[in-house]
Amino acid sequence: MTGSAAPLDARVSFHPLEFRQDRAEWVVGRQGNDQVIALPHVGLTALRLLESGHTVGETQERLRVETGRHFDIAAFVAGLTTVGFVAAIGDRSFQASHGRVPLPWLDGRRLRWTLRPAVHAAVLAVPVVGLAVLLLSERPLPSWSGLLWSEYGSVNLVVQSIIAWCLIGLHELAHLITARAAGVQARVRLGTRLQFLVAQTEASGIWLKGRRERLTVYLAGLAMNGAICGWCLLAMGFGARTPLLTVVVMTLVLSFANQCMIFMRTDLYFVVQDLFGCRNLYSDAGRYLRYLVKRAAGWWRGVHPLDALHPVERTVVRAYALVASLGTAVCVFVGLRVFLDVTMPLLNRSMNRLMNSGNPVLWLDSAVTTLVLVALQTLWARVWWRRHGPRVRTAVKATIRTVRPVTRSGTSRP
Repeated sequence: MTGSAAPLDARVSFHPLEFRQDRAEWVVGRQGNDQVIALPHVGLTALRLLESGHTVGETQERLRVETGRHFDIAAFVAGLTTVGFVAAIGDRSFQASHGRVPLPWLDGRRLRWTLRPAVHAAVLAVPVVGLAVLLLSERPLPSWSGLLWSEYGSVNLVVQSIIAWCLIGLHELAHLITARAAGVQARVRLGTRLQFLVAQTEASGIWLKGRRERLTVYLAGLAMNGAICGWCLLAMGFGARTPLLTVVVMTLVLSFANQCMIFMRTDLYFVVQDLFGCRNLYSDAGRYLRYLVKRAAGWWRGVHPLDALHPVERTVVRAYALVASLGTAVCVFVGLRVFLDVTMPLLNRSMNRLMNSGNPVLWLDSAVTTLVLVALQTLWARVWWRRHGPRVRTAVKATIRTVRPVTRSGTSRP
């Protein structure tokens, strides 16, 4: 698919598109394409004219007559082709690119009930009732010490890892189900947020839906976590004694704490972004911070990166930039200390026992601990490189090109 200019006498047809008005602009996209754009009113008018059968030239002339301004509709069509919206230009057709849809048996029409407010109220009632039952039973609340329920570190580590990934799977499944119910072809993928390895549901098409549907999808994972936590508290309140219930509850508490780190793109970040009417809060804040650094160093020569934003959105981006810079610094510092003070000593102790211990139980405990730690760090590195590797390679090549090779005599080569 290319973005070459369309002939003026060509008619353009489009893949099925969805539209949503957002302030003075229109959000336009195609489900399954992961591409969503914002068009001004004149852009939407041009798109509607092309959809109704007007040629590129006719659309361009009609807009000139109506607005008194010239618009390059051929370039506009080329841009829409690049993002995958165009099905055909004249006799030239373009295939609709769809990624593989996971769990295709999740039929959105049969899942519409997950978007009903009554269902949401019932789900939210579960943790409230669970906590009330546990408090009334006068049994102790779960505590962090419950994570170390076994005397063998490898057992604690393996069991907590299995429970954590099962809970992550259910969390993302809730996002996936509600997204499908809203008519969005979401996908679940591994990713990284700073030092954290995470699973994340990509649902760009949710931008084309109403606010209630968007917030439902954003909060579905947390609602699933709350329901699971509530059922565990209920079981504990009625006398269940298995330590695994405490492991599940405390793992969910830690997960909620991570979701509150809105300086990363967590579920609550998307809620905050939507409620404040921002389009891309994280990227806008990043551009603003880079602008501040370059301006302080005297390198900035362009326009202010926030000039095109709405005044309210501009204020939110500035506030979020402060939160993001402070939160990122603290999070990286804590993560580094945990790695140096906990992960590395644990790994060193396990390696020493592997090489020196004659106790088969300790040897097996150390082997499992080493395997889990190394596997998690390796997986994080691989996922991080898959996402950031191309940019790193591009930056390295750009740096190398700026360094002029020098001959042995010290003169520059031509």
